[in-house]
Amino acid sequence: MATSLQLVLLLLALAVLVVALFRLLSLPPILGYLLVGAAIGPHALKLLPESAGARDLAEFGVVFLMFTIGLEFSLPRLIIMKKLVFGLGLAQVAATMLVIMPLAMWLGTSWQAALALGGALAMSSTAVASKLLVERMETNSQHGRQIMGVLLLQDLAVVPLLILVPALGGELQSLPRVMALATLKGAAVLAAVLFLGQRLLGVWFTIVARRKSAELFMLNVLLITLGLAYLTELAGLSLALGAFLAGMLISETDYRFEVEQDIKPFRDVLLGLFFITVGMYLDPVLIGRHLAAVLGILLGLLLIKLGIALGLSRLAGASMGNALRAGLWLCAGGEFGFVLLAQVAEERLVGTLVTQLVLAAVVLSLLLAPLLIHFSDRIVLRLVASEWMLRSMALTQIAARTIASDKHAILCGYGRTGQHLARFLEQEGISYVALDVDPERVREAAAAGDPVVFGDASRRETLIAAGIHRANVVIVTSNDPQLALRVLHHARALEPGLPVVVRAAEEADVERFAAAGAAEVVPEALESSVMLATHALALLGVPMHRVIKRLREVREQRYVLLRGFFHGASDASDHLSDAQQPRLHSVVLVDGSGAIGRSLGELKLEEAGVSVSAIRRRGIRGIEPGVETRVEAGDVVLLLGVPAALAAAEERLLRGH
Repeated sequence: MATSLQLVLLLLALAVLVVALFRLLSLPPILGYLLVGAAIGPHALKLLPESAGARDLAEFGVVFLMFTIGLEFSLPRLIIMKKLVFGLGLAQVAATMLVIMPLAMWLGTSWQAALALGGALAMSSTAVASKLLVERMETNSQHGRQIMGVLLLQDLAVVPLLILVPALGGELQSLPRVMALATLKGAAVLAAVLFLGQRLLGVWFTIVARRKSAELFMLNVLLITLGLAYLTELAGLSLALGAFLAGMLISETDYRFEVEQDIKPFRDVLLGLFFITVGMYLDPVLIGRHLAAVLGILLGLLLIKLGIALGLSRLAGASMGNALRAGLWLCAGGEFGFVLLAQVAEERLVGTLVTQLVLAAVVLSLLLAPLLIHFSDRIVLRLVASEWMLRSMALTQIAARTIASDKHAILCGYGRTGQHLARFLEQEGISYVALDVDPERVREAAAAGDPVVFGDASRRETLIAAGIHRANVVIVTSNDPQLALRVLHHARALEPGLPVVVRAAEEADVERFAAAGAAEVVPEALESSVMLATHALALLGVPMHRVIKRLREVREQRYVLLRGFFHGASDASDHLSDAQQPRLHSVVLVDGSGAIGRSLGELKLEEAGVSVSAIRRRGIRGIEPGVETRVEAGDVVLLLGVPAALAAAEERLLRGH
């Protein structure tokens, strides 16, 4: 018992350390689990011997993985993307298998083993590619849609391949009969589940949900997932097929997202255990002896899949640049490849040496996947001459739309937030140009007459084409922190005095954006809580003038630009404008003003009880200038303070003492 507990603790400690390291390096945690398995397995430190119990438990990881794939599966989405999925996706999987099969047979494997290896190596990493597509905001790009179509088909192809591989391990004469029987069983189970299960499941989930018990809800999800997996195994099919069908059924109910959150911890932990058991297959000593062969298989895998994806993408109508991008995103191996290779090893379709070499090559390809994706744009620009021309044409279109704009606003992102902001700017008669990377949104908005163009605001050349040298302000409306940081970096390099206002989805991003040079950062959490409090106070009977006063106080404490207000004749009856209420006052420094040529530190305006909120110079507004800033003739100095202090500070600016 003590020994077993020690092994479990060792396993957990190694998994935590390695996965944390891989997360820090922005690498797939799958690789961490594989390395842990290789290190403690029977071929290395021999801390965890092979056992049927560990493999049975690890199989539940595949079950939950297939369940979440089914949960994300959407028939409407499949119908919309049917040409990409069943055209490009099916062609990619079939072509990869057809190319790898003869190569594997030439190297001495049987046709059954070659077919199984072809299916395993045709897979790409859904986890890595889909995550990076979202992070890079390329999901709706041409290459992004092609990649998602191929990945969706690969996920679907795993189901028949999981049935096929065990059948290939049986007697050759019975293979057609086994496959035909498996197909009929699969069709019957699928029909029964889709036509009967969908109606029953919706009613049953409603009954369970009405009990308002999180424990009962979770138990019900586990029962349905494992129950359907057990039924498909009884029918002679795989556990994974039943789990996939369970996920498909639940995806059509109203409880999909809640189920997804509940099941995620089980899936990740058990899937991690599965990849540890896959890593146990790896023999570091054997791989080291045949390192040249491993690298050869790795290079061949990358080149074959790159060539196939590139060629098929071109046939599907993509430009050479986008086709090469799709190939670079899809050429590495994937997590389902390990699932299929584990089955190949269990069925003993290939020898130990071949299994080791192929597994090692797939592991290395998965390690290279994020790097290939990260440098894909640079590789495309280096190898595809037409890509420069296409990018130049896109920039020319942006420049043509903005050439007449002057003292305008540049909106980085034209989602809901950007569109609401644009309406405010229009009402005030302020011109703007919006940049967005969603082609459908750009097409719809441009057709409606909005000044929106397709362009990546995180690129330096795009901001130049959008007229950043003539703009009065840049506003980042996207909630992507990396995009905001890149915009701030380019804006500071191109126009240091140009104010940039940034939207922050998380409170933790506020300091980062401010340090990067943002003139103002608007945290969503603060604004939502302020508005909730405002409405709540009004509904509780607090007088409206007090509610407005509280709202002003909170915002003035948070936002530099909202501290104080410009006083006018109409403010005489305003109860907020008493003698002690801070207000804004602008002082124009004409030729002969005593402060010209002196720094703010030398003027010591703070001694007069005021602070300098901004200095506007040649039409550009610099927020919170430093004490080293020297004022020039023509500057407009924006002061914040009470009336008496403002009068003293103005005299000091004009007279110089």
